[in-house]
Amino acid sequence: MARWEPGAGERLQQAALDLFAEQGYEQTTVNQIAHRAGLTTRTFFRYFADKREVLFAGEEALPPMATQAITEPPAALSPLQVIEQALRSFSGTIFQGRSISYVRKRRAVIAADPSLRERELRKLADLRDAIGEGFRLRGLDDVAALLAAETALTVFTVSVRRWLGEGDSAAREPGEVDPTELEAFAKDTLEQLRALQ
Repeated sequence: MARWEPGAGERLQQAALDLFAEQGYEQTTVNQIAHRAGLTTRTFFRYFADKREVLFAGEEALPPMATQAITEPPAALSPLQVIEQALRSFSGTIFQGRSISYVRKRRAVIAADPSLRERELRKLADLRDAIGEGFRLRGLDDVAALLAAETALTVFTVSVRRWLGEGDSAAREPGEVDPTELEAFAKDTLEQLRALQ
């Protein structure tokens, strides 16, 4: 087995995602993932603590990135302007290096398993809390910071769904949309929110 080839972590992630989609999360074993990736289970555990972490690896960096994206814009900006700048910053990096088909498949695998959905909800709650902390650091009170954080997370979530073509009868084919277009969807979604006033 090619244990020392470059990209072992990415190969394990792709193998795991493919197996989860084919046979279900619960039915997939670490041994199967390692075998599909052409690696050993020992190599798997060098990269990931368990099979769930294959789907969520690296996401622990998102909350500090979100806080920073909220605190960086100039102090004179309104919360909605801060959200717009933060989304611009965040959109360019969050799915970097991932294809739309990978993101879609990952979302489908998570949606199909209750324990993964729970983990995803915890991740989103951590992200919301980090965004709220960023707004508190900007001087908003707790209620305003929570409202701004919920707004930012909702705009981002709706933007991702639009970018992926979820709920769209004319959904895009994988690879048709460049991940940098997420920024444009985020800007448009925020404009639609502003139009509700």
